[in-house]
Amino acid sequence: MAQADKTLARAGAALLGVAGALIWAVARTTWVDVEYVDDLSGAGTAAVRGADWSTEAVAVAVLLIAGMAAGFALRRVGRRVVGAIAALASAGVAVPAAQLLVRGADTERAHAILTAGAEQSGAGTAGSGSGSGADTIAQWAEITSATVVPLGPALTLAGAAIGLVGGLLLVFRPAADSPRQNKYEKESVRREKVRSDLEQDPQSGRVLWDAISADIDPTDPAGR
Repeated sequence: MAQADKTLARAGAALLGVAGALIWAVARTTWVDVEYVDDLSGAGTAAVRGADWSTEAVAVAVLLIAGMAAGFALRRVGRRVVGAIAALASAGVAVPAAQLLVRGADTERAHAILTAGAEQSGAGTAGSGSGSGADTIAQWAEITSATVVPLGPALTLAGAAIGLVGGLLLVFRPAADSPRQNKYEKESVRREKVRSDLEQDPQSGRVLWDAISADIDPTDPAGR
């Protein structure tokens, strides 16, 4: 049972890494294709990336990757906390992707995203972004259509589902702490344990040796 829990906890941490990498990669792809008309430059097309449409996607991806490392490194309680945070973040990043697939792309939002930074960069046409690699259009351009590219949002939902499963595994099956982690116990806790052992079995050779190692007088464990 303990070995099974340990395997599940490791699997949960690994799933967080997979989810984070998938969401991060998909956030760099096109989620919405836009057609617009500009009175000065004429008709054109532009693309809205996932990271621009769902601004939290990259942050959640980084959080999940960090959660993978924490899931392997932390103790039982820490793994549960990380799992809960990762599960909530995964659920949150799924919302904009699901809304985009169900409701379609809002042309007003697409316009706001594509015109952001256009004035600072002097952009008047698509593809002349502000240095971020994102398309921009002029403020006066009119969007005639906004078509969802379903692959990006769908893969984001898949990544969110993987992250949710990984987080829940860490919450409900965090596994017991490894005995080797006992060496990191605080010195005061270790000394208190030695004193307790002395009271219970003062004649034990092992206990006497532990007391000497902890700089405790076996004849006066309370230090009076």
